[in-house]
Amino acid sequence: MSGPSNVKDARIESRDDLLEFIGGEPRPRAAWKIGTEHEKFGFRTDDLRPPSFDGDRGIEAVLKGLVRFGWEEVSENGRVIALTRDGASVSLEPAGQLELSGAPLDNLHQTCHEAATHLRELRTVAEPMGLGFLGMGFQPKWRREDMPWMPKGRYRIMRDYMPKVGSLGLDMMTRTCTVQVNLDVGGEADMVKKFRVSLALQSVATALFADSPFTEGRPNGYLSYRSQIWTDTDADRTGLLDFVFEDGFGYERYVDYLLDVPMYFIYRDGTYIDASGQSFRDFLEGRLPALPGETPLLRDWADHCTTVFPEVRLKKYLEMRGADSGPWNRICALPAFWVGLLYDDTALDAAWDLVKDFSLAELHALRDGVPRHGFRLPFRGGSVLDLARRALEISAHGLRRRDRLGVEARDEVHYLEPLMEFVEAGITPAERKLELFHGAWNGSIDPVFREFAY
Repeated sequence: MSGPSNVKDARIESRDDLLEFIGGEPRPRAAWKIGTEHEKFGFRTDDLRPPSFDGDRGIEAVLKGLVRFGWEEVSENGRVIALTRDGASVSLEPAGQLELSGAPLDNLHQTCHEAATHLRELRTVAEPMGLGFLGMGFQPKWRREDMPWMPKGRYRIMRDYMPKVGSLGLDMMTRTCTVQVNLDVGGEADMVKKFRVSLALQSVATALFADSPFTEGRPNGYLSYRSQIWTDTDADRTGLLDFVFEDGFGYERYVDYLLDVPMYFIYRDGTYIDASGQSFRDFLEGRLPALPGETPLLRDWADHCTTVFPEVRLKKYLEMRGADSGPWNRICALPAFWVGLLYDDTALDAAWDLVKDFSLAELHALRDGVPRHGFRLPFRGGSVLDLARRALEISAHGLRRRDRLGVEARDEVHYLEPLMEFVEAGITPAERKLELFHGAWNGSIDPVFREFAY
């Protein structure tokens, strides 16, 4: 989750300012970047418990330890809650899940190098402290009550608000981790096509990356419980966004959606002001109860844009939100999958041909069924596995046509190999862990912290 926006403090003068922030000038293809984010759970290696924020083995100590690698501290109320370096940041999710928000990079080789560098630096700091980090979609062992809370003002507001709008919002905040990629668009028409393709195939990504089959040490009946949690978090700000598939969809319609989503907060002078459930439309008119008489700044709009959580989110760029976190090679695989589909015109056309006649009923059936059934979910006389196989083929061809070479003249296609292996085997990462749980692990979840830690 984002911290306070660093957008300028200009006062919003008209609706055009809202549109300009979302759309802006089209980014030329040569300037398209790749921004990858991934979250992971910290754990103490002696008792496997999540570390608190405070103390010699706390998350703040980890952040301070990373400063030796050139990161700069970001503080809130005198506590270090994030780091920045060269366009990237390290930040905290509500229960101390550590997130790397990568810099905008040119190719997947740079993305994978960035992730590997971050994990190496993190191990260097964490191992002497007796800490490890694990990539999965849902905390496999500990209860919600066992999870610590980080001292960030926006999380206090969200913590109070979430139980009013859903039963699983606090689990989303404290017990989930994801890997995401942010990709550019080349104008409104390009945005619309990419938005529709990525929404239609987001359930395929959920299946490919499904890795959250355990709750409190036992199988939970899902392959991606993280994905399931979003269905009962907050209906006002989550879901498939059916309107994206309607005729005439564009930036105007997305701005209307954002204006209809209830607010969480306003950030002023280092303090988060609770505006939960209030209307940004009222804010534009100077009628916001939390700040009567004042109209919003552009950074208030930027902050508000970060408080919606659909399957795909638009913030000048498109953010893919359907995947569980996982081991380091799947951190590289997620951006590879979407870059191959969306950054090559031939691949984008093929992906659109694949999904353009999907009905809303079919899209919702995919969204509702994949968290539990993964590849085995029936679809059009076949299954999601068939859909995943075809999407991977299109992505691989797109990456080959990009022809971005790295070490030993390898192109970007090899980053898809972990996904291809799961599709070839016909099982998800979650099912592989379930096999271990019922076999070699003898019904204990504890080995996951040893065998799958970074």
